[in-house]
Amino acid sequence: MHWPLIKNLPTEFHFRFTKYAPVAAIISGLAIIATVVVLFTQGLNLGTDFAGGNVLEVETPAAANLGDLRARMTTFGAEDASVQAFGSPRDVIIKFKLSEQQQNNDGVEAVKSKLAAAVPGITFKRTEVVGPKVSSELLRSGFLALGAALLLMLVYIWIRFPSGLQFGSGAVIAVLHDVALTVGMMAFLQIEFTMTSIAALLTVIGYSMNEKVITFDRLRENLRKFKKTPLADIINLSENERLSRTIITGSTAVLALAGMLFLGGPALFPLVFAMVFGILIGTYSSIYVALPIILIWGVNRNDPDAEVVDLGGFKDGKKPPRQMP
Repeated sequence: MHWPLIKNLPTEFHFRFTKYAPVAAIISGLAIIATVVVLFTQGLNLGTDFAGGNVLEVETPAAANLGDLRARMTTFGAEDASVQAFGSPRDVIIKFKLSEQQQNNDGVEAVKSKLAAAVPGITFKRTEVVGPKVSSELLRSGFLALGAALLLMLVYIWIRFPSGLQFGSGAVIAVLHDVALTVGMMAFLQIEFTMTSIAALLTVIGYSMNEKVITFDRLRENLRKFKKTPLADIINLSENERLSRTIITGSTAVLALAGMLFLGGPALFPLVFAMVFGILIGTYSSIYVALPIILIWGVNRNDPDAEVVDLGGFKDGKKPPRQMP
């Protein structure tokens, strides 16, 4: 069986990525500014985990119809209702918010009464109120987890690559770029931000950093081969060599998530959207954030262990290989 799209994918590319780096820098800078503006003006649409609210753990007499429960919660006056199954098909956790007046007037009990009437035989196992103090602590802990992940990634890159400061700084700045734009897009679209969103951002950090490591590995190999070739040409060569792999792996990951993005329903949408957007922006930042930082900073090309390979006849004053168009 043949897959024509993969079969017809070119194996060699000759793009000059560095030529468009200044334009990409302007685009990224404007996107970061827009993210800051959106976060200060609109803010994140915090879910019950972070904004506080009510939690009901229930057991239905038969397999729960999550869509029907979610629709009923809306009619009961519950805001931002999140209905998720856990354990058996009959076990459900319902998270929702009520207005201050409803909360003070036993609004939770009213919701429970309406649920009991709508779903005969339903059993309430747990009822909790998530206060603002607990919610703020969860939000702070979530972002501390993101910061710890970035710090550990920086240490790994520093150890993994020679001239680690350049590579590590480029990788961490690029991953920060990816996380910031993903959060900004969620704020702009007012997608609910919950603990699952934190999990999605950690996944984005992992995928994005993996892309940077692969990018830097190929760059390091070519730096050892072509010690006198201009750094911009080596960056272009390295990216062209791995471009087909990037297209295949990136598109495979996005296609795998596309089904959940469009068919997974509102419960999965925030998680999957953050992952899809993060994969796309992570691929972009590997080329147009991480590598330009290394190009501007420069690298140490006097590694005594590096192998000098003369493939283009650029030793002894000869011209370097022809630049790619």
